[in-house]
Amino acid sequence: MAMTIAVDAMGGDHAPETPVRGAIAALREAGSDLEILLVGDESRVRPLIGRGFGSGLRLVHAPQVVGMDEPPVAAVRSKRESSIRVGLELQKSGKAHAFVSAGNTGAVMAAALATLGRVETISRPAIVTVWPTRREPCLVLDVGANVDARPRHLLQFGLMGHLYAREILGRERPKVGLLSIGEEPTKGNELTVAAHALLAGSRLEFVGNVEGRDVLEGSVDVVVCDGFVGNILLKFGESMIDFFTDAIREAVDRSLRSRMGAALMEPAFASLERRLDYAEHGGAPLLGIDGVVIIGHGGSSVKAMGNAIRVAKVASERALHRSIERAVREEAGSGTPAGADETPTGVGAGKSGGAG
Repeated sequence: MAMTIAVDAMGGDHAPETPVRGAIAALREAGSDLEILLVGDESRVRPLIGRGFGSGLRLVHAPQVVGMDEPPVAAVRSKRESSIRVGLELQKSGKAHAFVSAGNTGAVMAAALATLGRVETISRPAIVTVWPTRREPCLVLDVGANVDARPRHLLQFGLMGHLYAREILGRERPKVGLLSIGEEPTKGNELTVAAHALLAGSRLEFVGNVEGRDVLEGSVDVVVCDGFVGNILLKFGESMIDFFTDAIREAVDRSLRSRMGAALMEPAFASLERRLDYAEHGGAPLLGIDGVVIIGHGGSSVKAMGNAIRVAKVASERALHRSIERAVREEAGSGTPAGADETPTGVGAGKSGGAG
């Protein structure tokens, strides 16, 4: 069965051109297994579609746009015909299996909670990102959905990360680590010490605490942390990649010998750039929502948008949100939804795309 993905054509720094081109690229790769609904202002989107893409690409008019700097909750409430809200309504009504947006992260999360709601057994949704390491890429979550968290939330993040690593990354027995300031169970703040006890008592392949230096080593498949720490880690990691890339270029340009050496090393540099490029992994899934929502980086390229759509398609085919619901219910050992009385807290970092 073909998957239908709703794509926010108005989201991101380079909308609508980049989302439209990314959607066309994804269609060309997937063929008849994919249908895409481009959601956005018809007057701006239709001229970019062109001809010859058949029934696989359709346009859904949404006249309003949520800006990258708008307050998320207020924008979602006041702009009910925004591309974000309309795209999520398409999923809720069953006309789409997933929604992809590189727009305002906070607005996407607020609208997803209001429109789709949470998976019944999940207290707090979490944004997960794929992180490059010395070995295989790992997952880090939460990277921005919750600035405050409780121990049981981190346990649920671990369960969701475990399932994502298994179902999407193909890790048979994903190793889960808790980000802290020391390896000992007693190291860290009250949150991490209490969360360590819960994770250690779970059925996860929990290896204990991991420190910041361990993330890039690739010693675990899933790194668990609260959204405050995770978002700082994400922003720092992105800036370091840019810093080292620019530093290498500056060093190469200083002499003819360096430029000649760089020419010989070009294949190695290209391989490294692909390894570090967020575009290779698409967007950041918002796990714990009762549906499939992929949040792209605000500066997403055509390649990144295409890969985000691919991730949405795979997650839809495998009904990841249903696997999460079952796993958390089994871990809790009862039919009572965990933390259902709580109100999820959106991230303060969420005025920009891609988890802040």
